[in-house]
Amino acid sequence: MPYATVEQIMREIGRVDISQSSIWRRVERWGGRLQAIEALQQAKAYGFEDPGTLDRNRSLGRMGAALDGSMIHIREEGWKELKVGCVFDIVPRRQFDPHTREELELGSAVRNSYVAHLGGPAVFGRQLWAEARQRFWMHAEDSLTLGDGAPWIWNLVDEHFYDSHQLVDWYHASEHLASAAKSLYGEGTPAAQRWYRRWETKLYQGHVDQLVKTLKQQAKQQPRQAEALQKEAGYFHNNRKRMNYLDLRSEGYPIGSGMVESAAKQYKARFCGPGMRWSRKGAERLLPVRTAILSHRFDKMWRLAYNSPPN
Repeated sequence: MPYATVEQIMREIGRVDISQSSIWRRVERWGGRLQAIEALQQAKAYGFEDPGTLDRNRSLGRMGAALDGSMIHIREEGWKELKVGCVFDIVPRRQFDPHTREELELGSAVRNSYVAHLGGPAVFGRQLWAEARQRFWMHAEDSLTLGDGAPWIWNLVDEHFYDSHQLVDWYHASEHLASAAKSLYGEGTPAAQRWYRRWETKLYQGHVDQLVKTLKQQAKQQPRQAEALQKEAGYFHNNRKRMNYLDLRSEGYPIGSGMVESAAKQYKARFCGPGMRWSRKGAERLLPVRTAILSHRFDKMWRLAYNSPPN
């Protein structure tokens, strides 16, 4: 919550008089401690061949990782990307499949944990891989990585999660398909809707190369829309090996990255309230607090921070 809201809650419910500036100073202090613990845990994950005592012969089933970005405002720097990652277990659950119109056992993300970094992808990639290793990623039966198609995401996946299935989030792919339909026939027209529905089915079934060919042909026939259509053709071409939706869903994997997108919204809700402008130091010290809460680890992290020696 915003510091002013916490001050009011502490006074009215907790019967504790503490100013928002004092709350801010405590977040700075303890956030710094949590940062140090995160760094120590990441170093441990990288430093050992196996980060825990799990039986090497035991399989953890399937696991997944998803990556996304969100923008927050930093004073004197402007809007900067906060990179967010999610590590999760994949389990089958009965769900309604909108494509087949049937109730099926589909792969779902459970026991989600998160990392967040305000800065470049290299550090973020190490953070996410450390989190995965701490959760015994190397013992997983199989794994999946999800992203929205941004090149930096797949560069990190190739570096740290190179033996995982890779999949562009279905909803981002659908948005690009909708943009192509708009360029071809105009926004919201019956012709655009018919074209979208027809190619949505084909995209789901894996006919990406056919879609790319069609978009390139249409670009030649419609010079005014050529640039937009070539852009969408390039998106689908570059990610064609990451769009086998029917196969992966049939094998019990999730095809949407809602688990990380919802987390990005939760971070954004805390950092992008009305009038909020953060110093880089203030944002970086609040991030591990927010991450611990979203990952349901705050009590554990608090005990470690409270009992750790001062920096």
